[in-house]
Amino acid sequence: MKVAVVDFGKTNSKLFVFDEDGRILAERRTKPVWTLKGGFSVLDAAALHDWALAAVGDAVDSHGVEGLMVSGHGCTFALVDDTALTHPILDYEQEPPAEIAARIDRRIPDFAETFSPRLPLGFNYGRHMLWLKEVVPGAFSAAKSILGYPQYWSWRFGGRAVSEVSYLGCHSHLWAPRKRDFSSLVDAEGWRGRMPGFARAGAVIGEQHFGKSGKPVAIHNGVHDSNAALHAYRRQQLGSLTVVSTGTWVVVLNPDCPLDVLDRDRDMLVNVDVDGGPVPTIRFMGGREFATISAGWLGAIAPASIQSVVDAGIMALPSFAPGGPMPGHRGELVGRAPGPEERAAVALLYVALMVDLSLDLIHSQNTVIVDGGLNTGGLLAGLLAALRPGQAFMQGATLEGSATGAAALAFESVGRSLAAERPEPVHAAHFAGLAGYRDRWRDLATASAENDTGRTTVR
Repeated sequence: MKVAVVDFGKTNSKLFVFDEDGRILAERRTKPVWTLKGGFSVLDAAALHDWALAAVGDAVDSHGVEGLMVSGHGCTFALVDDTALTHPILDYEQEPPAEIAARIDRRIPDFAETFSPRLPLGFNYGRHMLWLKEVVPGAFSAAKSILGYPQYWSWRFGGRAVSEVSYLGCHSHLWAPRKRDFSSLVDAEGWRGRMPGFARAGAVIGEQHFGKSGKPVAIHNGVHDSNAALHAYRRQQLGSLTVVSTGTWVVVLNPDCPLDVLDRDRDMLVNVDVDGGPVPTIRFMGGREFATISAGWLGAIAPASIQSVVDAGIMALPSFAPGGPMPGHRGELVGRAPGPEERAAVALLYVALMVDLSLDLIHSQNTVIVDGGLNTGGLLAGLLAALRPGQAFMQGATLEGSATGAAALAFESVGRSLAAERPEPVHAAHFAGLAGYRDRWRDLATASAENDTGRTTVR
């Protein structure tokens, strides 16, 4: 059996073909297009659908794919009638006008109910739902179903409209993790009746024909990407784990963290796993910040550049994107002007130091698995192992943990097992002065936060 996984990311969307041995047989990539329409930044869903449809068709014709699974980034919803969207899908990186925000934010449930902190922009997608309902009420009145982003794509590819708990429970304001039910906001707004019935992530919810062959392909219910990565490792029975899932977002999930230590002001929250269990989480836009600090660096980073930056004391202080454990603080580079590769080294060190801080805040003392695109070459995991010598670190055998977890869910739903490779132990990188660099970074970051003006700058 072979399964195609379409992993819809905010910055990059990807298709992978998996076989039961866990091998990736093929992959394709594209970038979603966000455009202005009706005063909103919205997804060009037609273009993304056309790309995905062609990619899946090729996968069916070339590899005999029998199932289609979706993984998707958080913070995004879709309103649909029986056949189409009733409003374009909103880009979560936009803030409601101040006068609207003041009204809708009064209706947000308390953190103690939803464990969703009050985040900016559309990082809580319930907030964006309130905004759209106020500005375009017809979009809601015409909608038959409110879908999470992965569920929209599973529906669009030929499945039925369903809900899925890992996505609804992803800091949306829509879910009450302790009750394992919709939040008071859903009932106050009259949305419960438009929330479709639940299906587990990976469950078969339809069938469609793809490619020139017209072969029937099972449509599987989609999943939140970071929760898919968590599932990828939990299913391997590796014991107590913290998962660091990296991409546009760096998401740190530690199921062992007590709920009462979560700080709503530091982007700490409860995610919900694919079986409805609470997963304490902290996150920041590490991939976006890496790109900003590094000026878009795409190449490898030599260890010598890391050592040069540590020796020179060049560092980036948070934050370079909204949210995160140091919210609202202005991002800046300190020290001498770095060269291009040095700047990339500064960016990677910044991500490592932010993860290190996040692991402290999320009370991580168990084994840490580092997963995703920011760990290319294993350098990020090696830095973290060096920064935290008393903790065991591992890294995924593939950089595509979210897609692997999504594929595993699809195989499991039909009684098959994905034989994914086990993660590998990480050996600590050796950089002279790294511990002192970390201590100085924390001192400067704290001092910068105390004197912050709220602006984000890069120099």
